[in-house]
Amino acid sequence: MFEMFQYQFMVHAFAAGMMIALLASVSGAFIVLRRYALLTETLAHSALVGVAVGILTRSDPVWTAVAAALLSAWVIEYLRSFFHLYSDAVLAIFLSGSLALAVIIVSLAGAFNSSLFSYLFGSILSVSEAEVWLIFGIGVPALALLAYHYKELYFIAFDEEVARTSGIAVTWINFMMVSVVAVIIALSIRIVGTLLIGALMVIPTVAALRYRLGFSATVGLSVLFALFSVAAGMLFSYYFSLPSGATIVMCVLAIFVVSLLINRR
Repeated sequence: MFEMFQYQFMVHAFAAGMMIALLASVSGAFIVLRRYALLTETLAHSALVGVAVGILTRSDPVWTAVAAALLSAWVIEYLRSFFHLYSDAVLAIFLSGSLALAVIIVSLAGAFNSSLFSYLFGSILSVSEAEVWLIFGIGVPALALLAYHYKELYFIAFDEEVARTSGIAVTWINFMMVSVVAVIIALSIRIVGTLLIGALMVIPTVAALRYRLGFSATVGLSVLFALFSVAAGMLFSYYFSLPSGATIVMCVLAIFVVSLLINRR
């Protein structure tokens, strides 16, 4: 089982995968409880626009993906907060628009190749040591920020209006939250893929919620589910030559099905 760690690229992949699983599951808990799960898919497609721009301009797709995801997150939250548009309507507009824009840019760049597909479906085994350090360098402060505002995020997740009347800076914290989620997604698409990152952020929390535990216990269980899914997915991917990103998602989906069967009521 541990023989795969004799290869340096597997060590890099495992480290990056564990960190992304931790980030995705913790941030995903607040997103799911706010019934904002579609945000993950929307920002993933927005990040794909950034990847397309990076390919077209021959710049680093990771940073252009982060910039595109952040810009989209800020505009979405601005429209939701100040124009009082329905969240699902705003997300649907950005989801379809960003996907269409990404396809046009990629077509202009003539970049329908293996490089693009690695961002669509993930390529965790090709993660470099520099990318691992980048993920940890951004991931640790992101986790610290979420931990520092844990109580406020918890309050807002259950009742935003009451939190606002209680004196909590709801607007600032909402912008902070979507910014953290945007950066996590932009960094994750190289690992899991644009089409699959939403599942890693949403499904562990939904599975954990089936056990009807307290909020902190639910977040902890969600983290365990995500970490186990990444480890199991990489193991199956290595020994059975399966696509890594898709295998990870299938593992977390299996956990959800088991949780559903155990807690039928």
